[in-house]
Amino acid sequence: MNALELKIERRETCRICFFADIFGNVLPALFSDRRGMIFSDGNVLRLYGDALKKSVPNVYVHTMSEGEAHKTPETLLELLRSMAERELGRGDLLVALGGGVVGDLGGLAASLYMRGIDFVQIPTTLLAQVDASVGGKAAVDLCGVKNLIGTIRQPKTVYLDPSFLSTLPRAEIKSGLGEIVKHAALDGALFDEVLSNRGSLFDLAFLARIVPQNVRFKAEIVGRDPFDLGLRRGLNLGHTTAHAIELSCGLSHGESVLCGIVYEAELAKRHFACDGKYLADLESLCTQILGFSPKEIDLSAALRLARFDKKNPASGSVVCIVPQRRGTYASLELPFEQYQAELAAIESAL
Repeated sequence: MNALELKIERRETCRICFFADIFGNVLPALFSDRRGMIFSDGNVLRLYGDALKKSVPNVYVHTMSEGEAHKTPETLLELLRSMAERELGRGDLLVALGGGVVGDLGGLAASLYMRGIDFVQIPTTLLAQVDASVGGKAAVDLCGVKNLIGTIRQPKTVYLDPSFLSTLPRAEIKSGLGEIVKHAALDGALFDEVLSNRGSLFDLAFLARIVPQNVRFKAEIVGRDPFDLGLRRGLNLGHTTAHAIELSCGLSHGESVLCGIVYEAELAKRHFACDGKYLADLESLCTQILGFSPKEIDLSAALRLARFDKKNPASGSVVCIVPQRRGTYASLELPFEQYQAELAAIESAL
């Protein structure tokens, strides 16, 4: 049989702009010569609705209910329907103004609508600024599984404005710190920076300084592995257990990541030669930010969900990315029953 091999090289460029003046300059410039709409949530509009209306008074804003519970196919379809009703075309623009849920839904909608229109991320939470807005991953949850339906397509631009962080409650800062600590577990210089500032992790001055460092670190990895085929999988450190905890225990994403890092650091000690002092410092940092011990959550419910993590191979085993030493991690694959038994033993020993 004759066969034709079609090779397609995809090149996507994403600009990341720090310390942007969103309402004074960015939004008016984005919509000065093109059509489009803004996607946001009710919480963002309560805080910034007046500034948004003054900035771009003639741009339509489609609003969703806030929270992970609404990161669903139904919300996605409502957004797509709104885009169609306003007759957006291939040359038009969708801007996501909000946290990670808004960014995920907006990115997915932009990648699907007319097979792809331009998309801009303006993240308003610490978690979205250091993680969700950078990398092009966009998804919704389905059947209790996090990010089951999604795409990878880079936004045209990400605008980062540290002034948004001043309106965040402490719980939102804590959630963002979960991803900051994860990045620090993957990069020695970041780890030293976070550890040496552990007394001021919630201070806005520290956050304004650490956000660009985190973004540059993640952007470097994404640039080398944009489609998650190898190197980028390291960014899943702690996340196998974390995603299961998030879906079953009601913790925020960042809190779940902090718990996941602790549990998977303990797994690392069982299976690899590790730097004990480094892991002790890492676990102590996670517990300090959490304000409670990970053993206080109900891990049994979470462990059942870990079986369905999308990183797992078809064999039914569980794959975890675990920290080993400063700036070094490893991939650990365990049969599900063994993973479940070891995590239960670790929970009892914490």
